[in-house]
Amino acid sequence: MKDHVRPLPTYLMNRYQGWRATTYEQNRPWYRRLADQGQHPRAMVISCCDSRVHVTSIFGADEGEFFIHRNIANLVPPYNPDGDHHGTSAAIEYAVTTLKVAHVIVLGHSGCGGVAGCHALCTGQAPHLEDKTSFVGTWLNLLRPGYERVQHVAETERVTALEREAVVISLENLITFPFVRDAVAAGDMSLHGLWNDIGEGTLWQFNPETEIFEML
Repeated sequence: MKDHVRPLPTYLMNRYQGWRATTYEQNRPWYRRLADQGQHPRAMVISCCDSRVHVTSIFGADEGEFFIHRNIANLVPPYNPDGDHHGTSAAIEYAVTTLKVAHVIVLGHSGCGGVAGCHALCTGQAPHLEDKTSFVGTWLNLLRPGYERVQHVAETERVTALEREAVVISLENLITFPFVRDAVAAGDMSLHGLWNDIGEGTLWQFNPETEIFEML
């Protein structure tokens, strides 16, 4: 272990020390309160791992406001207690049954490398993702049904359509979890689907009535 772990890079250490000396010091009582009282987030956000998707900045959220789970392509697997996707499922279970969040938001985005990888996988252009040893390939297979749904879309727009389909499929899979379904049915929680155009800074919301994304 000692041969592989190294001290934090200097630039990150400097950033931390800057944060500690300014943001933390100016808000010390707030951080102490968060530590003492625990977290009570209003919403869970399921977003992509992509470093360009800055969830708290988009919504101007403070510490303690969002319970955030990230994975490749912001996917939610279907409910399957005997399956292999327990990381995301466990986060959802904790958010809904323990934290009692009022909202679960699935946030997709433009230029998603995971979605592009799924498109390549489904078109036979990514043999490395077809290998059973590929964790990424196995994960992206969750989106394969979405690829079938966007075949009518012009080829130049197909990947973008698939990015949005990733949000829709995740919403559909969310409702297969009994505790999610029960919370929604009781009116204690609502589900939301969003897609962020990174370059334009816009948010598009899925409308279940029209089944299309509408810009906010």
